[in-house]
Amino acid sequence: MKPDFDKILRPADTARIESAIRHGATRRELLGMLLAGGMGAALAGSVLGSATKAYADTPKKGGSIRAAGYSSGTTDTLDPAKQSLSTDYVRCTSFYNGLTSLDDKLSPQMDLAESFDTKDSVTWTVKLRKGVTFHDGSTFGPDDVVYSLSRHKDPAVGSKAKSLADQIGEVKKSGDNEVTIVLTGPNADLPVILGTFHFLIVKAGTTDFTTANGTGAFKCKEFQPGVHSVAVRNENYWKGTGPYLDQVEFFAIPDENARVNALLSGDVALIGSINPRSTQLIKQAGSFDLLTTTAGNYTDLNMRLDTAPGSDPNFVEAIKLLLDREQIKTAIYRGYAEVANDQPVPPTNRFYNADLPQRAYDPDKAKSLLAKSSLAGTRIPVVASTAADQSIDMAVLLQQSAAQIGLDLDIQKVPADGYWSNYWLKAPICFGNINPRPTADILFSLLYTSNAPWNESHWKSERFDKILVEARKERDDAKRKEMYGELQKMAHEESGVAIPVFISNIDAHSSKLKGLKPMATGGMMGFAFSENVWLEG
Repeated sequence: MKPDFDKILRPADTARIESAIRHGATRRELLGMLLAGGMGAALAGSVLGSATKAYADTPKKGGSIRAAGYSSGTTDTLDPAKQSLSTDYVRCTSFYNGLTSLDDKLSPQMDLAESFDTKDSVTWTVKLRKGVTFHDGSTFGPDDVVYSLSRHKDPAVGSKAKSLADQIGEVKKSGDNEVTIVLTGPNADLPVILGTFHFLIVKAGTTDFTTANGTGAFKCKEFQPGVHSVAVRNENYWKGTGPYLDQVEFFAIPDENARVNALLSGDVALIGSINPRSTQLIKQAGSFDLLTTTAGNYTDLNMRLDTAPGSDPNFVEAIKLLLDREQIKTAIYRGYAEVANDQPVPPTNRFYNADLPQRAYDPDKAKSLLAKSSLAGTRIPVVASTAADQSIDMAVLLQQSAAQIGLDLDIQKVPADGYWSNYWLKAPICFGNINPRPTADILFSLLYTSNAPWNESHWKSERFDKILVEARKERDDAKRKEMYGELQKMAHEESGVAIPVFISNIDAHSSKLKGLKPMATGGMMGFAFSENVWLEG
C-alpha cells in the first residue's frame, strides 16, 4: 500500500514536489529531490508514485488544446435544434446546457432544472435553477425554456428533433422559476429526452446562430462552418467547477490517417473515432492513450425503398444476407464491435429484443432471392466514403460476397467533404453513421417513423408509427418491452436499413490530457469532453 505522502512530507516539500511535476521534472530529478532531503530510496519511490498520481488526478485550470472530430461540412451549426453531426454536438455541448444531462448510465441528472415532478407522466412541473446567466450577462429563466422547447415544433425552424418535440402539447411559464410541460400522451422518459443534444436551451428570441449565446462552460470566440470553432472559458459558469481549459479549438479531419498523424505529430491533443487498425501504431508511439466506448454506435447500409433497386424487397433481403457480420467484426473492427441484427436498439438497452432470430450470412439464399428480383447481371452503384466509419471496407467485403452469386456492385468512393449533405439520405444505396441514443423511443422516432427526419431507407409503416405511440404511453415495463420488441422485429424485417455490427468507438488522446471517461451517449466523452478535461503539467 502506498503511503499518504501528505502525512510524510512537510507542506513546503509537497508544494515543491508538485511544482516540479508541473514544470516537467523527470522522475530521476524528483527522486533526487527526495533523497537529498534524507528519505530512503524505497520510501522515496513510493511517495513519488503517490504524489504523481494525486497530482495527475487533480483537475487543474489553464492551457489550451486543439481537438479533431471526424465529420464536418458547410451545414455545421450552433443552433441546437439543427444539429446533425458529431461536430455540432461537441460545439453545442460546450456553449449550452439542457434542463437535464445524461450520465454514464444514461440516467437524467438535473442541469438548468432543479426538479421534474409529475403524477401521470403527462403534466410535468419543472423547477428551474436560479442565478444562472447567459454569456451576454442576461438572466436565465422560464421564458428561455418556453422559447427553446416551442421552437422545435415550428416547421420553419427545421428542428431535427421535431418528431420528439411534437409530443409536447404545451409548455408555459407557471412561476418565476417554473415551467409546466403538458405532453400529448404519457411519456415517463421526458427527463431523458430533454437531456439529449437537440434540447439545449437558448436565450428567448434568438434567431441568429452565427455565434452562440448560451449558459455553457465555454463562450464562442469564433465559428466558421466547415472550418473550425474557438471556445474560451466562461468565467461565470454557474456550476462553479470547470471548465479547466482556457481555450479549445475544434475542427474536423475527415480522413482517419490524417487525423491519426495530427495526433502523433502533436498538432492536436484529442482525436475522435479511429480505425482499430491504428490502435497498435498509437500504442507503440508512447505518450498517447485510447478511450474505448461501447455504446450503440453503428455504420449502416441504407437502401431506399422508394426507388430502384431498393423498391424490390427480394433485393433488399439478399443484400442483408450477403453481409458477413462476423467477418466485419473481426477483419474490419479487429474485435472492437459486437454483431448486430438490422435494428438499432443495442443489447445494453433494457428493451433489447434478445429473442429476435439473428440474420446469418447466407449467400445461397441471397442468390435465390436475387433470381426473383430480376437484378442479376445488373451493375448497381453503392456509395461509400471515409465519412461513414469503415464503410469503404464494408462495401468491399459486400462486393466480394455479391460477386460470388452474380451480383455486380459498383463501389463509388466519394469524398468525405460534403458526404452528409450530398449523398446520405439521397443516394439509392449508401452508408450512414449513427451515434448512440439513450432510449428506444428516440432511436425509432428519429430514424424509423414515417416522418422521421433521418428516415434512412424512406420506409413508411402506419402500423410501426402506431405501436411506437402506444409504447410511449405504456407505463407497464413488461408490456412496453413487448411493444419495443415488435418494433425491432419490424425494422429488422421491413426497413431497408442493414446494421451489421455495433461499433466500439475508439478515440485517442495525448497522455497529458486528463479527465476523459467513456460515456454511453457517444465518443469523445459523449461529445462533452471540453467541460471535463484538463492538461497535466
